[in-house]
Amino acid sequence: MNPRLFLLTLLLGLLCARTGQSAAPSAGALAGERFRVIVSTDIGGSDPDDFQSMVHYLVYADLFDTEGLIASPPHAGRKAHLLEALEAYAADYPKLRAQSARFPSPEALRAVTKQGAVDAAPAAGYSAPTEGSRWLIERARANDLRPLWVLVWGSITDVAQALHDAPDIKPKLRVYFISSWNRRSDQAARDYVVQQHPDLWLIEAETTFRGMYVGGKQDGDLGNREFIARHVRSHGALGDLLAAKKADIKMGDTPSVLYLMRGDVENPAGESWGGAFVRPDPARPYWTDSPDPALREGNFPGAKTVNRWREDYLRDWQQRMKWLKEP
Repeated sequence: MNPRLFLLTLLLGLLCARTGQSAAPSAGALAGERFRVIVSTDIGGSDPDDFQSMVHYLVYADLFDTEGLIASPPHAGRKAHLLEALEAYAADYPKLRAQSARFPSPEALRAVTKQGAVDAAPAAGYSAPTEGSRWLIERARANDLRPLWVLVWGSITDVAQALHDAPDIKPKLRVYFISSWNRRSDQAARDYVVQQHPDLWLIEAETTFRGMYVGGKQDGDLGNREFIARHVRSHGALGDLLAAKKADIKMGDTPSVLYLMRGDVENPAGESWGGAFVRPDPARPYWTDSPDPALREGNFPGAKTVNRWREDYLRDWQQRMKWLKEP
């Protein structure tokens, strides 16, 4: 590291320690790191916020190597809903492409869009392979030294199936699971993953993700509803799709993407836009919400590790949505 940069970093750390504030995370995709990503989502199924998170992800799609979009349980989430989001992306693609040549083509994203399980797993936690679970295995076995990040926005059903069918893929996987409702929607699959695969690298966010829409800086145009009204609606087909599905920020799955955007991804206990987590058992690579009362927002442990960066990640998103605004 450059000596001046090292000294500046050290001084910033000392200042933050004295003031009780956290140093802003600096690594991640926005700093030039490039991650392989598969998103497993119940978009169109249980909650319109998956559409919101997908729009957000697509607006940042130039930062990632998207290797799969998998429709997963619960309820009626299907591949068709992913294609609905990609239709809006296709409409805005010329404007996005004008900003960065690294935005993937709509055709490339459609080609890696797969249907996963349509029902929760039986008591064993797995059943039969799906198009989505097979694709996950194929991509994990690809000749690429980088790990494969699997962002689970719905039930963890297809990940459980892939682990059962091909346990050899575990060293290549980094799984960030938005738990809570998704866990309860397929408890058997979740328990199979956590109990039978203790060597899987896994973040299970039960409550931390709620910092996306609870607490933090919400005055003025940073309010959940006001931000969508001013900075998302009427900003291209993607902005209109998001606002039509839900007129205020929920986006409970987005912290999994924010985690990759800002922060040291191999250190879940460190600061990141997507939260900071604890490791209950140092013998296994499993992290979950911090029980620290100082990091609780209302009834949600760990939520402040996300909402403390609210202004940063919303302002960054706001600038990207401007690309889609009609003249």
